[in-house]
Amino acid sequence: MDFPSFLTSLATSFVIFLILMLLFAWLSGRPGNAVVYYPNRILKGLEPWEGGGSSSRNPFAWIREAFSSSEQDVINMSGVDTAVYFVFLSTVLSIFVLSGLILLPVLLPVAATEINQIISNSTSAGTFNDLDKLSMGHINEKSPRLWAYLLSTYWISIVTYFMLWKAYKHVSGLRAAARLSPDIKPEQFAVLVRDIPSVPEGQSIKEQVDSYFKSIYPEAYYRSMVATDNKEVNKIYKELEGYKQKLARAEAVYAQSKDTGKPEGVRPTTKPGFLGICGAKIDSIEYFNEKIKELSLKLVAEQKVTLREKQQRCALVFFTNRVTAASAAQSLHAQMVDTWTVSDAPEPRQIVWSNLKIKFFQRIIRQYIVYFIVALIILFYMIPIGLIAALTTLSNLKKVVPFLKPLVDMPALKTVLQAYLPQLALLVFLALLPKLLMFLSKMEGIPSESHLVRAASGKYFYFTIFNVFLGVTLSGSLFETLKTIQDDPNSTVPMLANSLPGSATFFLTFVALKFFIGFGLELSRVVPLIIFHVKRKYLCKTEHELKEAWKPGDLGYATRVPSDLLVVTLVFSYSIIAPLIIPFGVVYFGLGWLILRNQALKVYVPSYESYGRMWPHIHTRILGALLLFQVTMTGYFGVKKFIYTPFVIPLPITTFIFFYVCRKKFYRSFSDPALEVASGELKEIPNMEQIFRSFIPPSLNSEKVDDDQFEDALSQVSRMGSFA
Repeated sequence: MDFPSFLTSLATSFVIFLILMLLFAWLSGRPGNAVVYYPNRILKGLEPWEGGGSSSRNPFAWIREAFSSSEQDVINMSGVDTAVYFVFLSTVLSIFVLSGLILLPVLLPVAATEINQIISNSTSAGTFNDLDKLSMGHINEKSPRLWAYLLSTYWISIVTYFMLWKAYKHVSGLRAAARLSPDIKPEQFAVLVRDIPSVPEGQSIKEQVDSYFKSIYPEAYYRSMVATDNKEVNKIYKELEGYKQKLARAEAVYAQSKDTGKPEGVRPTTKPGFLGICGAKIDSIEYFNEKIKELSLKLVAEQKVTLREKQQRCALVFFTNRVTAASAAQSLHAQMVDTWTVSDAPEPRQIVWSNLKIKFFQRIIRQYIVYFIVALIILFYMIPIGLIAALTTLSNLKKVVPFLKPLVDMPALKTVLQAYLPQLALLVFLALLPKLLMFLSKMEGIPSESHLVRAASGKYFYFTIFNVFLGVTLSGSLFETLKTIQDDPNSTVPMLANSLPGSATFFLTFVALKFFIGFGLELSRVVPLIIFHVKRKYLCKTEHELKEAWKPGDLGYATRVPSDLLVVTLVFSYSIIAPLIIPFGVVYFGLGWLILRNQALKVYVPSYESYGRMWPHIHTRILGALLLFQVTMTGYFGVKKFIYTPFVIPLPITTFIFFYVCRKKFYRSFSDPALEVASGELKEIPNMEQIFRSFIPPSLNSEKVDDDQFEDALSQVSRMGSFA
């Protein structure tokens, strides 16, 4: 990309961002849009606009509100996980600011004042363009100026170690404070038990679980809930809820017809055949009422069958105090690790019930199979990603699609295509992947939604590193210099190293596009707004349908965190080679902190709470990005024939040591609940029956099923007697 195209990309992205920000300032003040821009506040019973109505509100007051909000405000509105995410953003922002304060005043003049004595292959003309002159590529081989770059490598590493250590301590404190809370949280009184061994003759799974844990914890044991195969009952329950919604809609349509038509109204009709398009028309309200009665009876019958006959070898076990539950969650209960596997229970709303039954060794095998599949996906995605990197350059595009040559040669269109085409193609391609990775993570047998998100996030991170960072850089270089490599294979490494400064321009534009366009769309919420108003006007007839139309969802950590970590990796890796990328990283994380702070306080509603369990995952991958940067710099100093290159080697070793120390000091408190935290006093005596019932799946949670009258997966009284 030439310099005019680079400036065009930045300017147009900034203009689009300003337009989107002005749209937000205007649209968010209109009362009819409040449910799109303030759903979190509305669901919590708060006024959408702080400090008055929309008419008197400063359109840019959200900036002041975001800056003035405290960490406790974020926790109160969106939970500990969201607060930890902002610790991540602020930590990385601090690293880049502290790095940039030293690197930019030092490295830019060092590169700009160097008299280059070699001919670079970074541009077609064979000379450095304006951006190249500010990069490390402009420094001559064996130049004493390389000392500045070596010392800068140490500075970035030291700043990162310091800020990550500080952040880990802070997040550990947040997690401990949340779990020490006097509020009653059902998951703190339960453990998840998997891999229950074969049931002795004459006993049920329920009796086996009760007797086993009652003997180990005679004083604190409350009762158990055996997991069941809920496939059929879930199907009936979903169908029943669907008919209830259809009935509510039909009644709303009927009521509306009384206001707009005849006083007696027009009763809606439906066709009971395939997809509602076959059969004779019948009265919708009567038909839906009949189906609801029929399915209600069918659901009760299936609930009893499920609870009695579809029990599986996994259960939730409940204790009367948090300390016993925390102790049980981190204890080895059986000599054989593949039986009576006990772990802390997830929140009721995030349990993946279908995965609980998967056995110990099956989970291990599934995990390796999924890892193998993900590795194949990464490798095979390298091919199309490489083609995108190569073909979206205008010269190659004209060769592949000759009939576009007249359009591509138009000066105005050429500049726009050079500025946006490769980055947009890459962003669209990446958007296709997350659901596949989430599906593969579920196939591993993971028992909770938060763990699924962490697993999918990790896979997505590795994918972006191999295919975006390495794939785009290497594929672009190889494509452009394929003939030279064929003639002289030994020139591959030097050529790839020399191409790194040129690749930075692509990533500068890529990061700018993400923070200007990405955060602009995030703030303006133009797409959710349009969808909501279309649904409200043409599809929504009931309050439930209206609420579903503006339901905000959560921050989407499975894709958001790895996307942020990709930017961390890019800025780290090019911070020395092309220091101009540092301000882009600062703007990305600074703007992200501000806009997402607003969204966390007013828009998104978390779907689960894991008390910052994502942090060790984030911490490890930041260190991975730092390690990649250190290895890259070691190789690049070697390419520059700098005789003091071995001085960089201690840095990767230090990173491994730092990771080891952090893991030993902090990680255990994230994987296992600390007993000193669990021993905190509660503000009231826990209602154990309420805690127990909070874990019952909605499809089995029916008052019509009297679970004390027969022995099943939920029963409290069995042939062995009461364990209440």
